[in-house]
Amino acid sequence: MKLPWLAADTPFPPAEFALTDPDGLLAAGADLSPDRLIQAYSNGIFPWYSEGEPVLWWSPDPRMVLAIKDFAPSHSLRKLLRQVASQEHDAVPRVRIRVDTAFPQVMAACAAPRDGQPGTWITAAMQEAYRAWHEAGYVHSIETWIDGELAGGLYGINLGRMFFGESMFTRAPNASKIALAYLVRYLAAQGVEWVDCQQQTRHLASMGARPLPRARFLEHVRKTTALPRIAWAPGTLDSSGRLHPDDPAPASPDAG
Repeated sequence: MKLPWLAADTPFPPAEFALTDPDGLLAAGADLSPDRLIQAYSNGIFPWYSEGEPVLWWSPDPRMVLAIKDFAPSHSLRKLLRQVASQEHDAVPRVRIRVDTAFPQVMAACAAPRDGQPGTWITAAMQEAYRAWHEAGYVHSIETWIDGELAGGLYGINLGRMFFGESMFTRAPNASKIALAYLVRYLAAQGVEWVDCQQQTRHLASMGARPLPRARFLEHVRKTTALPRIAWAPGTLDSSGRLHPDDPAPASPDAG
């Protein structure tokens, strides 16, 4: 079967048409504009390609999904999370979990080549596109700060009552796992049931993620992405899943 090529105004073929490819390759071409990305994610499709290639669009079957109710942190991570929670009311907590305060840095860190990998799928064009999508309010970073330094985190997309995880990074032990645990609590408080993890990995499976048939995944995504979006703001997450927005900067006396 010939791979469909998307021009600027060509709609996606149904994700179900990717059945003939074991990894779910669906189409190539088009761009990474916010409108195109919204159309993709709300239909269970995501971009994944290397520098120098055209944009490639995928919808794997099965699909790796973390059900919020199934999140299962290890005993050691639960202990660490209790330690973090016990300090959150300190005047200067050693560990803080922040939202949308360092998105470009988080994405750049996620894009950095990993050990044993020659390159990255988070291309320069993808970083530019997702930064623009972040400015539009759809892409968000969850950040673990330790002693005032960005130590780990993740970023992903929120459409309606669905969250699509994209990538994680860590510079300190368990920093990205702490960010994920706090994200799960926040999403649970907002009525989100699933986090899309895209592809199967042992790391995600160890925390409760499971592969689901694509048909079931698509049914859920098409229903939940049509719901109203969550209200996000730069701020700090607490251990109960509540987001505390930062105080707006005071207006300059010379403004206006």
